[in-house]
Amino acid sequence: NMAGWDADKVFYNNVNGNKVDDAEGNANNQSSILSKFTKFIITFQIDNSFIYSDQARQRYNQKQKYMEVNIDHVRIFDEDLADNLLSHPSVYLPLFEEAAKQTVERQIGPAKTREKPVDPFQIILSSSSFATPIRSLKSTHITRLVRVPGIVISASKIQAKATHVTIACKTCQASRQLAVKSGFSQISFPKICELDAKCLPNSTYIVADQCRYIDQQSLKLQEAPEQVPTGEMPRHIILTVDRSLVSRTVPGSRVIVIGVYSVLSHMAKGRRAAQTVRQAYMRVVGIEPQEGSDSALGRSTFSQAEEREFISMSRKIDLYSYLSSNIAPAIFGHADIKKAIACQLFGGSQKILPDKMRLRGDINLLLLGDPGTAKSQLLKFAEKVAPIGVYTSGKGSSAAGLTASVVRDSNTREYYLEGGAMVLADGGVVCIDEFDKMNPNDRVAIHEAMEQQTISVAKAGITTILNSRTSVLAAANPVFGRYDDARDTTENIDFQTTILSRFDLIFIVKDHRIESKDRQIADHVMSLHENRSSSIISFGEISINKMKRYISYCRARCTPRLSESACSCLQDYYIQVRTKVREREQNGLPSAVPITVRQLEAIVRIAESLAKMTLSNTATEQHVNEAIRLFNVSTYDAITSGAVVSEHVSPAMMEEVQKAENLIRRRLPIGSTTNEKYVVDDFSRQGITQAATR
Repeated sequence: NMAGWDADKVFYNNVNGNKVDDAEGNANNQSSILSKFTKFIITFQIDNSFIYSDQARQRYNQKQKYMEVNIDHVRIFDEDLADNLLSHPSVYLPLFEEAAKQTVERQIGPAKTREKPVDPFQIILSSSSFATPIRSLKSTHITRLVRVPGIVISASKIQAKATHVTIACKTCQASRQLAVKSGFSQISFPKICELDAKCLPNSTYIVADQCRYIDQQSLKLQEAPEQVPTGEMPRHIILTVDRSLVSRTVPGSRVIVIGVYSVLSHMAKGRRAAQTVRQAYMRVVGIEPQEGSDSALGRSTFSQAEEREFISMSRKIDLYSYLSSNIAPAIFGHADIKKAIACQLFGGSQKILPDKMRLRGDINLLLLGDPGTAKSQLLKFAEKVAPIGVYTSGKGSSAAGLTASVVRDSNTREYYLEGGAMVLADGGVVCIDEFDKMNPNDRVAIHEAMEQQTISVAKAGITTILNSRTSVLAAANPVFGRYDDARDTTENIDFQTTILSRFDLIFIVKDHRIESKDRQIADHVMSLHENRSSSIISFGEISINKMKRYISYCRARCTPRLSESACSCLQDYYIQVRTKVREREQNGLPSAVPITVRQLEAIVRIAESLAKMTLSNTATEQHVNEAIRLFNVSTYDAITSGAVVSEHVSPAMMEEVQKAENLIRRRLPIGSTTNEKYVVDDFSRQGITQAATR
């Protein structure tokens, strides 16, 4: 059976064996369906409110040519009508739109009193039914309404699609109109004039001024990263939206699309393809945003049982330690880092000021340290437990891959945007491993995304701003591979201050050689390899899915603010730290990480995340004290760590190092280079040891 929208392109597959009513050929049947839809719009009510009748009149008064309808309401009104709408949308949707138009015409009075005729209405559908993943779309879904979740990765420019084409004959000047179906359908252009057989062949042409057009846009919908099986490539499908659905979404948005699963004939280059092979696309009739939901499960709401469980869980004594101990329980130690990652997963509160300025609520972390300290494993776990997580490596990532790239369509030769990792992870966590191996030019590209949480693109005639409201969890090695205690922090960290100031917490992870700690780590690793799971079960008491759902619930339900006592405590601490750093710089000890207002806001975000864990609406002084403690053991510890440690170096050695440093400063100007062996040999002749010089 040929479907109505994409004639000569879309085919219906009657898999259920039910008899299909020929609505197009039966005028009585069309009239019956039209009257049912009209009755639904006029009479359907919820709580004594005629929602669709009022909505139609309101949309018309606001010059809006669409009406939003929930399919569940149609099912309550007439179950058979809803089933037919899902099974044969190409027949029933145009009648639904005609019913909406007729309803508005009745409400505004007779045609004589109108200034102009009522424009056609568009029906935008929504539903709460189970979503079908892109991988599950089969031939049985063709010409049916389907609900598909995913991420919009590209959007084309808005184009004009002709709905009625006016053609005229060059010989007899006769003209007529041809209707064009929606989607990617085409019309068969007549080669001869059908009004007068005496006219010459190929004499017809299109009168562009008399054609009728609508807006149309093409989108590309891709599977969410957490839905892609291991080792598989993410799949995508082409979408076409028109009229009021145009420009409703941007690349990087997580949406649930309702549309007609259609197919069109695919023509290969240079030869005709087999007409039985069809390329699939979706004709969209509704777009729902998917905000703060666990898109892998396809749920954006929480059941009452889940809410009761999460509320009782938030009242658990010492929930902070309970959650942090369940962050990567197979990794020994790193208690403060696990607590910081727990704070990052919950995040702070985003604030929008009266002047529309937005202050980010996401927390950025940097793990800098020796190899073999489980940095990458922490990143992998954070990517799994985050509601939206993307893992990438610094060496294999470019600026365009992290932010956004401009791609040229092979068919239309137009440029369109494809979002990168930081756009696809909007509302989640981006884990970047080997952060120090990135090209410095590529690293600069994420500066805007980390602070302003937007990505500005001005390439190939495309000027737009994409959202990237993400937290960044990065891991890097020091300049010399391992952290060198004989060198200052500024020498170990090879990052510019512009990128370091954007990280809320910076942890320096050192591999200390302590016998008692080494014995504990060795025993823990051996227990993993011997499958002694009892020692791990005592740590990991909560499943990853449950923790992921609890994080989503807290982020959606709670936005804490600081109390007055907590604000005064933070002000005093910030002034105190700035004073200490200023004194260090006056004594000739440069700071590797600058202390700015960003660090003050970082402590505020950490305190808010601690309050959000317990579903508290106020961040108290207790939360601020814990946030200050985390800041002291991370960023502030990285600032104050000196070149040498007095417990391991004798005073005579420190005096010799200071003497060598003064000689180097007097001999070599800033920015110059020289042979290291020459300097070491020269200082050795002056009585300075090689270790002190190096």
